[in-house]
Amino acid sequence: MKVLQISNYYPPHIGGIEQVAHDCAQSLGLCGAEHKVFCFNHEKIDARYEVEGVDVIRAGCFAKVASQSLSFSYGRLLAETFRQFEPDVVIFHYPNPFAAHYLKKLLKKRNKCKLVLWWHLDITKQKFIAKFFKGQTKWLLSRAERVVATSPNYIEGSDWLKSVAGKCTVIPCPVSAGRLTCLEEARAAAAALREENAGKVICFALGRHVPYKGMEYLVRASRLLGEDYAVWVGGSGPLTDELKKLAEGDKKVQFLGRISDDEVKARLCACDIFCFPSVTKNEAFGIALAEAMAYAKPAVTFTIPGSGVNYVSRDGVTGIECPNGDAAAFAAAIEKLGGDGALRARYGANAEKRFAELFTFEAFKNKVAELIKEL
Repeated sequence: MKVLQISNYYPPHIGGIEQVAHDCAQSLGLCGAEHKVFCFNHEKIDARYEVEGVDVIRAGCFAKVASQSLSFSYGRLLAETFRQFEPDVVIFHYPNPFAAHYLKKLLKKRNKCKLVLWWHLDITKQKFIAKFFKGQTKWLLSRAERVVATSPNYIEGSDWLKSVAGKCTVIPCPVSAGRLTCLEEARAAAAALREENAGKVICFALGRHVPYKGMEYLVRASRLLGEDYAVWVGGSGPLTDELKKLAEGDKKVQFLGRISDDEVKARLCACDIFCFPSVTKNEAFGIALAEAMAYAKPAVTFTIPGSGVNYVSRDGVTGIECPNGDAAAFAAAIEKLGGDGALRARYGANAEKRFAELFTFEAFKNKVAELIKEL
């Protein structure tokens, strides 16, 4: 079987959709499928080269508008790829309306080519664009043989996916094995961090500093905690300066900036509680949350209707879920975990078990293999 994946970008570009496309490509290779990837290039020129044995065709990008990449050569290059490769299955990573315009034209001429729509998230931020491409999205869902969602919660919370629930299959995002290999250096760094913060309950949060990540609620919650807590905030973004201003005078909060994979591992090993304060459906899943669970860390999250966050971590099982945007409730949940080592240990053990069952690459690979076998 020949499978063509169409993604926004592809590694070495880093991003959530790109990582899933990469993991999917690796899974397809292990399934024995012949496969290629088509995506945008970060430069204006077209390019084609192998990434870990996968043939990747990249259309030059001349601009981005409302997070959507634009390309003069995209349509021509995609049509050439279809003619030369003749895919049996197309896996299209949604949303990507510019690419969908050209894909729709090609699929109308190829009735035997099956479409898998890998639905990462609803278009919620760019509401004007969502309305403009409403017809296109309806067509994609109608044409799709299967629609992949990252959690059952997202199917239930998306009007689009509810309309095609019978076509939907759940394949959770995996955490790559490389992110889980904790070398001796990371463990030593974690021990040093624990020593520096002796007698304190350590809370760790990691993510871009943008509104939907909800870091402001963690900073506000920190002010309600006692001095026997330390709050580490990793990542950066447009809200970093605003967050630092909000935290002025609160010595518990430490902004780490962008940190390396090794430091992430050390901080995960060292912390007692993982804080994941995202507040909107833009947080469709929560890879960082699943990663913390692999390290047996209990989590504090908000209730986000329709998001996979509350599927990844279960309230009262792997962590504590709080009313959305309620900083006081978030602080109370941290205090509950912070004051009860046995509860932290139980939730942490449950988190590690849930991760092993659902969010490993092995589990992902098996799900992809099942999908390809069905097709």
